[in-house]
Amino acid sequence: MTDRPAARGTGADAAQAAGAKGPDELRRQIEQTRSQLGDTVEELAAKTDIKGRALARAADLRDKAGAMTVQLRSSAAQAGHTVQGRALHAGHTVQDRALHAGHTVQGKATHAGEVVEHRTPQPVQNVVRSGLRNPRPVLIVGALVGLVVVAGVIRRRGGR
Repeated sequence: MTDRPAARGTGADAAQAAGAKGPDELRRQIEQTRSQLGDTVEELAAKTDIKGRALARAADLRDKAGAMTVQLRSSAAQAGHTVQGRALHAGHTVQDRALHAGHTVQGKATHAGEVVEHRTPQPVQNVVRSGLRNPRPVLIVGALVGLVVVAGVIRRRGGR
């Protein structure tokens, strides 16, 4: 029972029993405890500040929405460039195919002209060449043939 009165002693004895090794150490512990208590009070106050928390959350959401907007615009621009590139490539492909088809048709037409030229009798070729050099007589003969055809059609209709 001799231990009990020592444990209940003065404040300095109690401080030593709690772990303080002097008045400076005790002051340091008190300051540390006050600081921890202040931090705890600030945390509790922040948790009870509903308006402040709501404003902070709204600001966070606004920032996230802004970031998403920038990201979506960037994605849309990139998609636009991709589509533009594909359209340009498709246009070049169509243009190349059309050019190739044009060359093919031109080659076939040239070949057909050569075949007709080789198969046409020489007297007919001579008449065509002279008609190309002097188109006036050909036009006059053509007009006369047209008149004869029209006169024949009128006679047939009138004879009925």
